Amino acid sequence: MSEAVGLYQVKLLVQLGIEPIVGAPTLHLSLLVNAVSGQIHGTAHITQSLPPPYGSIEFPISGVLHHTGFGHDTRLIALHGEYVVSVPPPAIGSYLAHFSAALAVDAEWNGVGTYTYGNHTITHGTVSKVS
Repeated sequence: MSEAVGLYQVKLLVQLGIEPIVGAPTLHLSLLVNAVSGQIHGTAHITQSLPPPYGSIEFPISGVLHHTGFGHDTRLIALHGEYVVSVPPPAIGSYLAHFSAALAVDAEWNGVGTYTYGNHTITHGTVSKVS
């Protein structure tokens, strides 16, 4: 389906560096984009090489897509969401942690981005489109 009209899906990967860095978190995004309004809904999945139950967080996200419209068009994406964090024993309970992301991508959905989840911030991430 054309990206100029209707609803379309985009899958993105945000990682540190061009090649994955061992142990660094990787953000997997599956986004449904409304071409007319710029509204985005989808899921985020953050993976990292940590022992269970850590190392994998998946949660719903929403946001907006803007086009700069200057010469070489850049797509600016702002995303946000929340996920449940269970506190480790001996404590009991859980809380909602916040997620936010800011991405700047070209027409092929490649670019750079920053995201924050909980008290972790990943800057200068490489954004690439996944087939």
